[in-house]
Amino acid sequence: MTTIDSSTATRRRTAVTIVGAISAVGAAVAVAGLGTFGGFTDSTSPVGTTVDTGVLSIDVSSPGGSAALPFGGGQMLAGDSRTHLIDLVNDGTTPLSAVTLKSWATSSSVLDQDPVNGLQLTVESCSVSWVETGSNFSCSGTERSFYAGPIVATNQPLAGAASLVAGGTDHLRLTATLPAGATGDAFEGASSGLNFMFTGTQRSGGAR
Repeated sequence: MTTIDSSTATRRRTAVTIVGAISAVGAAVAVAGLGTFGGFTDSTSPVGTTVDTGVLSIDVSSPGGSAALPFGGGQMLAGDSRTHLIDLVNDGTTPLSAVTLKSWATSSSVLDQDPVNGLQLTVESCSVSWVETGSNFSCSGTERSFYAGPIVATNQPLAGAASLVAGGTDHLRLTATLPAGATGDAFEGASSGLNFMFTGTQRSGGAR
């Protein structure tokens, strides 16, 4: 839950704790085959064939395989930021047409309602695992920005994500920032609960 600290009688700073849950949504897809048969005066040797089903699945975990709970625990003051790393993996057998991010408040306050001074979110990826040095994270490969805006994001596409390809992994860095302008009575005692969800969408079927 969110708590508030006052440093002095004349200067007050808002301290918040943000909690979130994260999940990945996938769907199972299947393809079916049709057979034809014709009778002729001549024939070839039998040719065997197999039509398989494909599996569409994405998985979210912290690097190393532990459960992903972004920004859990602790306090944030106005001007603070907090970073969490997750791996978004296409562990299915089929490519995806899109991967999107959605976040919403399960319990709402000015922290998620104010698009300017409320919590802000950035989502970035690295083509290799992020390197952690103290409280800093750097990318030795190719870095890409997927989203920068209010903590509540509606079906934000992760264009060009590595997880669009079967077996692909996006090494994501999620950063929540409480702007320096998050002061005043409106932020006193504010508390928000947040959910994050990544959704993979199957590609359209076509002739094969």
